[in-house]
Formats: sequence, structure tokens, C-alpha cells
Amino acid sequence: MAKFDDTDVKKGSANITPEDMQKVIDKEEEIKNRVRKGPLAKFFDDVKTMISMVKDYSSGKYKVVPWWVIAAVVFALLYVFSPVDVIPDFIPGIGLVDDALVVSGCLALIHEELAKYRAWKTTAGDI
Repeated sequence: MAKFDDTDVKKGSANITPEDMQKVIDKEEEIKNRVRKGPLAKFFDDVKTMISMVKDYSSGKYKVVPWWVIAAVVFALLYVFSPVDVIPDFIPGIGLVDDALVVSGCLALIHEELAKYRAWKTTAGDI
């Protein structure tokens, strides 16, 4: 089976653009719906926070996060959204395993920045 980690997320995020960031914002509900079930469900709260961080970065509310963090998050979320990836999502039982591995790799890569964002969000009174 394919193995993904934070190195794969780093490579994948290298070509992320502001247009990709907007795609995540536009597809927020579809991304959340994919994450609600199966092997991705345990990441649901993290994915909601990741989407929120992208939205706050895009709107200018939260700019203290480095671009590479936003790019990694956008890459992971677009990977989840795409039905065509290393293991096609339509394969019962294992189709979302690679998506879960990409999200997990992203979270390992950005965990400190995500904690900072959560703290900021709490003090901003926006959760």
C-alpha cells in the first residue's frame, strides 16, 4: 500500500497557488462531507480548523502564518477533495486511506502552527 508522510505534503504543496486556496474555500462543504465518514472522520475537527485558517488567511484576518503552512493545508484539502488520487476514492474499504495519510502527514507538518491558530482564534472570540 502507498505510504504518505509530511515529505510528500511538502513536495505536493510546492506548486500551490492563491487560486488553489480559493478552490478550497469554494469547496468547503464538499471537503467537509468527504471527511465526515470512514478513515477521515477522526480528522474532521482538524479539517474544519484547517479550512477556517485558510479562510482567515485569505481574508487577511490571520496573516502571521507562513505561506508554506497554508500551501500544505491547501494541498492536503485538495487531495481529499479529488476523487482521483493514488488510491481512487471509489474503491470500497481502502479508497480513502491515502487521503487520511495525506491529512495525517499535513497535520504532523503543521501541528505547531495549527496550535497557534487555535489559540489566536480563541482570543479573537471567533470559535
